[in-house]
Amino acid sequence: MDSVEMVEESYEEPTVRRRTVRTSYKIEETSSTTTTTKTVTATNQKLYGKDLSEYENLDVDQLLAQLSPEEISLLAKEVDPDDNFLPPSQRCSYTCEKEATGPLDRKKLIEHINKQALETPDVPELKPYVPGTIRGKKWIPPPQPVREREAEEQIAIDLGDEYENALTEASQEEIIDLAAILGFHSMMNQDQYHASLLNKGQPVGLGWDGITKASQPKAFPADPPNTTDVDATIRQVKDDDHQLVDLNWNNIKNISDEKFDQLFEGLGMNTHLETLSLSNVGMTDGVALKLADVLEQNNTLRVVNVETNFISPPVIVRLIKSLLGTKTMEEFRASNQRSQVLGNKIEMEITTLVEQNPTLLRLGLHLEYNDARHRVAMHLQRNIDRSRLRRMGRASRNYTIGFAMHRTLSVQQ
Repeated sequence: MDSVEMVEESYEEPTVRRRTVRTSYKIEETSSTTTTTKTVTATNQKLYGKDLSEYENLDVDQLLAQLSPEEISLLAKEVDPDDNFLPPSQRCSYTCEKEATGPLDRKKLIEHINKQALETPDVPELKPYVPGTIRGKKWIPPPQPVREREAEEQIAIDLGDEYENALTEASQEEIIDLAAILGFHSMMNQDQYHASLLNKGQPVGLGWDGITKASQPKAFPADPPNTTDVDATIRQVKDDDHQLVDLNWNNIKNISDEKFDQLFEGLGMNTHLETLSLSNVGMTDGVALKLADVLEQNNTLRVVNVETNFISPPVIVRLIKSLLGTKTMEEFRASNQRSQVLGNKIEMEITTLVEQNPTLLRLGLHLEYNDARHRVAMHLQRNIDRSRLRRMGRASRNYTIGFAMHRTLSVQQ
C-alpha cells in the first residue's frame, strides 16, 4: 500500500448539513512476469452520521408518531405512493388551499374564459405579415418522370374510311349514345346513360363538359298506420273464427304483455289461422318464449314473422327448435333483432335444427358464416324439391282417380 488519500466533501442544504468522507487506497501487485495496478474506492455508507445498518431495526410507526401534522404534510408531498386503489386527489402532491367559490356554473365559466381571451392582448409577431410574401421555405413537389410510349408500343387502329367519316361527322348526342351502347359508363353521367337507353334524347345543357344536377327523388306517401283492432282479433282467435286466416299486427306500438298472453292462449286452440305477423311490435325475450311454447302446440300455422324486435340469439334458437314440435311450418322470419351478429355457436345450432325440419321452405335470418349459409340453403332446396314432388304426385293421383271415375260412368251409360 503506497499511499492513502483523504478526501473531505461538504454539502450544505437549507435544513440539513451532511458530511461524507471518502478514502481511496492504491494497491500495487508485482509478480515475476506481470505487474498489475488496481484502484479500490471504499465509501462509508452513512446517513445523518449513522451507518445504514443502524436504521434497519428502527420502527417506522414510532418515527411517524413523533412527527407533527405539519411535518407529516411536508413528508407526504415528497412521497408519491404507487397504489392504484388510492384516489388521484390523495396521490397528487398538489393541494389547493383556496376556498370553494360555490357550485360550478358552466355558463359563467365560459363567459369568463371568453372575456379573458378578448381582454388579453395578442402576442406581437416578430416578423410582421406582408401579403404575398413567402415566409419560410416553400415546398416544391419533385418533377414526375414523363413516360413516353415508344414507337413500337403504339397501336394504330384502322377503322376504315366509312367509320372514320361517320365518327368525324357524328354529333355530340350521337357519340354519347354510342358510348352508352358500348358500355363506356365512365364517359358519361347517369342522366345521359339512362336517356340513351330509353331513347329520350339528351338533356339540354348536359354535354361532355356539362354539370349534372341531382335528380329530385320521387315523393311517395308514408305507409298508413296499422288499423287492426287488437282486442277484436284476440276474440276472433279465441273463438276460432274460420274467416281469420291471416293475422297482421305489424308496426302496432305499445302492445302490453297481457295482450300477447291472451293472443297466445287463443293460438293454442285455434285451427284456422295460417299466417301470424308480429313484426316491429317491441317483442322481448319473455314474450318470445311464450310464443315458442305455443308453436309447439299449433298445427295450422304455416308462416310466422317476428322481424325487427328485441329477441336475443338464444331465444331465436328456441323459436326455431319449437318448429320441430308439429313440423307444419313452411316459413319463419326473425331477422333484424337486438343483436345483429349471432355468433358461430348460435349459427351452428340453428343449422342443425333446420336440417332436422323436413317442412321448412323459407328462413328469413341473416347468417354470417359461409358453412351455415350453404348447409341451410341446401336443406331448404331439398325441402322445396320434396314438396314439389308431393304436389305433382298428388295432382297425378287426383287426375288418375278422376279419369277412372269418368271412364266408369261412361261404361255404365
